[in-house]
Amino acid sequence: MTAAEATPELDFPEEAGRDDRAFLGHPKGLGFLGLVEGCERFSYYSMQTLLTLYMVKYLLLPGHQESVIGLEWLKTHIFPGLEGQPLASEIFGLYTAFVYLTPVLGGILADLFLGRRAALIAGGLIMSLGHFLMAIEGAFLFALIALVIGVGLFKGNIASQVGELYDPKDNRRAMAFQIFYIFINVSVIVAPLISGTLGEEVGWHWGFGCAGVVMVLGLLLYLYARPWLPADSGKRPASAQPRARFQRGDGPRLAAVLLLMPIMAVSLLTNQEIFNAYLVWADQQFQLTFFGITLPTSWMITVDAAFSFSMLVGVTAFWAWIGKRTGKEPDDLSKMIIGCAFGIAGGLCLYIAAATQGSGKIGLFWPVMFHLVNSIAFAHVLPVSLALFTRLSPRALSGSIVGIYYLSFFGANLAVGKIGTLLETMPATQFWLLHVASAVIAFMGFGAFKLFLADRLMKEPAPA
Repeated sequence: MTAAEATPELDFPEEAGRDDRAFLGHPKGLGFLGLVEGCERFSYYSMQTLLTLYMVKYLLLPGHQESVIGLEWLKTHIFPGLEGQPLASEIFGLYTAFVYLTPVLGGILADLFLGRRAALIAGGLIMSLGHFLMAIEGAFLFALIALVIGVGLFKGNIASQVGELYDPKDNRRAMAFQIFYIFINVSVIVAPLISGTLGEEVGWHWGFGCAGVVMVLGLLLYLYARPWLPADSGKRPASAQPRARFQRGDGPRLAAVLLLMPIMAVSLLTNQEIFNAYLVWADQQFQLTFFGITLPTSWMITVDAAFSFSMLVGVTAFWAWIGKRTGKEPDDLSKMIIGCAFGIAGGLCLYIAAATQGSGKIGLFWPVMFHLVNSIAFAHVLPVSLALFTRLSPRALSGSIVGIYYLSFFGANLAVGKIGTLLETMPATQFWLLHVASAVIAFMGFGAFKLFLADRLMKEPAPA
């Protein structure tokens, strides 16, 4: 599945919470924000599920690509010599990389100029425009730009409003983010079933249009919900706390965070490849026809999302059970190392699928095993990784840690775009062994960090 959907609360302004328990014991605004975020994630994952398949099977074919404004310039100056699937992979990588970078800029813009509400509305409008522009072949690159800008304005500025529904001492806050995350997961599961099916079976533009309609509905719902949402007085008010300054001991902490970034990026490669080369490979090689009915390839994303959600719950419950029985459970870094071990096993499932294919199509046993094992890896790495970054970060950078953290995803998706270009020229066995190698490198990197640096840094609390 994808990464870190709901940005955890780090430093929200202290607004008076309302004693509102109209939605499952929580403020009514939580239900509205969850639905709005669900609509936005539905539209985003509809787009991400269809994007590579759309390019490979339609847009970048002769007779269509000539009409795309700016594509020839892109092929000449940015991706020279690339055509077809390799070009689609590079475009996908560039698009998804910037999707993880622009929310940082969107948060800054909201803080300093627009306010969260105005930024979110602008983001929703621009995202809707991007989805509808996908219906115009010539406007394809403009649609991607609009979607990148829209996600940047929308994504972080809705998560922050969840925390503001509660008084700072309200112990319902933690559960609120878990409920919010459920809305996200349900949307990721449903999006391929609806938009993916429309796009592959009816017409590509129907899938993109569905994503646009749902985004508009989410925006209208947000406008309707205003009475139940936190007040937004423009830019975020200045904190009453004095700004922290760098102190002695912060240098090693900052160096540790910067060292973890590339290791984290490498650990994400196989997971992020699912929406890119993996879908193209699945479309070409998987046996998806049953009783005369061929299932849409995009449904593999639903399989992945369902496993990811289930394993998040299952792994959390498992370690809580272990903790109660033994009085101890692995720390964050140890869980990430365990996750990389499962990531190695997941990549090996794809290697075995390719190695045992023979002359026919690949049955779904090994791909499904990949999604299961990779989801266990996901459940060990992603939920705890930001917590680890936050613990290591100097206090002077506590407000910037999310941006630093997301640079890992930016780099990972750029790498996924590059690696995905090898699918056509490299045997599938070698292609997936390359991803196994990336998980091995991450395993060794996190292991070396824990062995030589982590214990000393963790024992030294961040300077006050």
